[in-house]
Amino acid sequence: DSSLPIFLSWRILLSGLMGIVSGIPLMLTGGLLQAYLKEEGIDLSTIGLVSLLGLPYTLKFLWAPLLDRPLPLGRRKGWLFVFQIGLIVSILTFSIFRPGSSLRASMLCALSISFFSASQDIVIDAYRRETLKDRELGLGSSYYIYGYRLGMLISGAGGLILADRIDFGNVYLLMALCILPFTILTLLVKEPEPPKLSLSMKESFLSPFKELWEREGIISLGLFVITYKIGDNLAANMTIPYLLQLGFSKTDIGVLAKFIGFWATLLGTFLGGLILLKVEYRRALISFGILQAISTLFFTLLLFTQPSKVALSLVIGFENLSSGMGTSGLAAFMAKATDRRFTATQYALFSSLMGIPRVITSSPAGYMAEMLGWGKFFLLSTLLAIPGLVLLFLRGSRRWT
Repeated sequence: DSSLPIFLSWRILLSGLMGIVSGIPLMLTGGLLQAYLKEEGIDLSTIGLVSLLGLPYTLKFLWAPLLDRPLPLGRRKGWLFVFQIGLIVSILTFSIFRPGSSLRASMLCALSISFFSASQDIVIDAYRRETLKDRELGLGSSYYIYGYRLGMLISGAGGLILADRIDFGNVYLLMALCILPFTILTLLVKEPEPPKLSLSMKESFLSPFKELWEREGIISLGLFVITYKIGDNLAANMTIPYLLQLGFSKTDIGVLAKFIGFWATLLGTFLGGLILLKVEYRRALISFGILQAISTLFFTLLLFTQPSKVALSLVIGFENLSSGMGTSGLAAFMAKATDRRFTATQYALFSSLMGIPRVITSSPAGYMAEMLGWGKFFLLSTLLAIPGLVLLFLRGSRRWT
């Protein structure tokens, strides 16, 4: 492993493989489930409630302390194996029921899929933090995000394509089988060295939060995690309505925005990881944040070039490139900011904080765009990048971690 280039090392590649098994369950309770419910004749108001199945991903820090306690198979391998078996059983059980005739049972199975998926994410994030060196966290996070997107592609787009050819129940059966090889991988990988720490159950739940609370600058650290991508998230919520109003066709958006955006995000994620190998975290995050802000402002240029496909390609490409860099940088920073004794709990808390902007910007985004107009809306989104950057300038990641 040490003789290979760092981007081919087993530790880094393993981050990507674990990303795949993290991404697969997500769409099983998201887009694929919504399509299944629609086919079964479930009303739209009920389909809309599917978004509530995402709550375990937001609340996972509540039971994360339990996962910092050891199991016979190991603190990380043991829990990971348990949750992957739970996922397989839940998906197989879901495949037996039909939502049209057993909606309550189907939704309970879907909730269990979401719970085991969120819990698996906790352990995988902790495993990545504990097996990678600090300088490798950026690239490891990039590979994880790659794998995550591939997993989502398998269950999302792949699941929908399969559903045109076989019954939805069989699609879910195949998705359960896709997770099976990763349970074997879990048994084969090396267990990270456990910390020399023995805590009671009560201490397991209190100590991770106590360590954070007593840390210098913890309030500004939490605010930074929340605000770093808030402007980027606000703009992303209204991108498609904006482009449609400018006169771009749905085909333009699907082919240019989504295709170019997908590859630009992957490139940005990889570049962010590479840069973090060479550049100190604070400087890298400031650079990524500035690029994110500029790329958001560039959306206003489309007001003067509409509807130019070349301009759309450039703006979307730049926005997704910088967003990918920012995402991989923030993920690596959050991992670095955890105490290795409480990795699962603290990273789960940080990732929950990172998800707050997506929740708080989704509802008012349309109202704000309508009230301000598109130009001022994207200007506001750009300005919202400033608080996170100011916190970085004032504190600096070295004092936080």
